[in-house]
Amino acid sequence: MAQFNVHQAKTYLSQLLAQAEAGEDVVIARRGEPVVRLVLCKPHVKRRFGAMKDQIHIDDDFLDVLPEDELKAWGSDDTAPRIW
Repeated sequence: MAQFNVHQAKTYLSQLLAQAEAGEDVVIARRGEPVVRLVLCKPHVKRRFGAMKDQIHIDDDFLDVLPEDELKAWGSDDTAPRIW
C-alpha cells in the first residue's frame, strides 16, 4: 500500500490515478494519518433490454387487487383511492 501526503498527491495526482487504475492501493495522508484511499470506480455498464429473458417469471395475478383480509393485515383502509 503506497501512502502519499497531501502535497505529493497534489503534485503527482495523474500518476496516483494511474496507479489506482492499475489496481494498486493508494492512500493519501494528512500529517502521517491516512485520510482517503483512491479506488477505481467501476464503469457504468449499459443495461441491455431483454438480458433477463426467461430468467424471471411474473404470475398473471401480480397486479390483481389483494383480498380484503390481506389488505387489512397490511393496515389498508378502504378510504384510500384505488388506482386500478
